[in-house]
Amino acid sequence: MRTRQLRRRSGFTLIEVLMVAAILALLAAFAVPALTGAGLKAKINIVKATIGRNGSIASGLKRFNFEVGRLPDTDEGLEALYEIPSSIDEDAGLWDGPYMETPLEQLRDPWNNEFQYRSPGEFNEKSYDLWSPGPDAKDGTDDDIVNWVKK
Repeated sequence: MRTRQLRRRSGFTLIEVLMVAAILALLAAFAVPALTGAGLKAKINIVKATIGRNGSIASGLKRFNFEVGRLPDTDEGLEALYEIPSSIDEDAGLWDGPYMETPLEQLRDPWNNEFQYRSPGEFNEKSYDLWSPGPDAKDGTDDDIVNWVKK
């Protein structure tokens, strides 16, 4: 008789399995949104670091400015950090680029948007404006990530 009782207790009941599954589903319901928010925040921080004063793009622009004596204008854009602009005489020896290690094709934000550049800047009038359209990929919306102080 004892062997029968042991056999009956050797597995889990359907109720026990369902309760464990419900607990796991409940934990996942709380964990997934928290992890998703952390991912978005990390991407935003990557963009801020890239376009910030000491970011990789800013470093390239500083080197360009130091050697050429000016920033690339809006029409030349960030491409001027990779290829000599037509407005610069190659024989003058001013341009000594490329000024960025990352290939131009990879110079994108985490949402695969191109960084936007304007010089002279509208918000940084004595410098340049640099920004990402942000997660929604629409320029001029509240989620844009910019190198100026939003008012």
